[in-house]
Amino acid sequence: MSDKLFGKYALEEVVVSDPSLVAYVNLDPVAYPHSHGRQAKHMFGKRKVNIVERLMNKLMRGGTGMKTSGKVIRTNGSLQGQKTKVMRVVEEAFAIIAEKTKKNPAQVLVDAVQNSAPREDFTRVSFGGVSYQVAVDVSASRRLDMALRNITLAAIMGAFSNRRTLAEALANEIELAARGDVQNSYAVKKRDETERMARSAR
Repeated sequence: MSDKLFGKYALEEVVVSDPSLVAYVNLDPVAYPHSHGRQAKHMFGKRKVNIVERLMNKLMRGGTGMKTSGKVIRTNGSLQGQKTKVMRVVEEAFAIIAEKTKKNPAQVLVDAVQNSAPREDFTRVSFGGVSYQVAVDVSASRRLDMALRNITLAAIMGAFSNRRTLAEALANEIELAARGDVQNSYAVKKRDETERMARSAR
């Protein structure tokens, strides 16, 4: 069996240019990214999960359950626990990306994650009965999680009540984020919004 992702894309040639994410973006050669949750109970086990599988895991959600961009986004359970179904969605999205960009879609995904991962966030603290926000640095692991969450959330919103399929919406968001498109990429917008609010909380 080929070690190329989906039998087509070589992960060995993918480059992670952000030094802080190198240890957390797993690019071990694998044909089908499915670890069956072997790392779930291990501390920092996510580091050993392939980046494409982590993207798939983020897609297996039941919607936001709250208003996002003015709409309540629901997947009605159609993706929850459906690893094989989500794998087909990601494979189709990668095929669309490869056709449009003529690049390795795994590299495009890594670029998208690097461009949409916030470096600074804010949190609420209470001191003397008074609550206020303070800026905090974001760990590399959380940066990666936030980027993947926003990319997949953008894909779900893009396919919600829309003729566009989930694979097409996912491919479009990954491509926009990889270019760092602040105007059209939801994930990049969320990164800028988070960092802006953190700056105001300094």
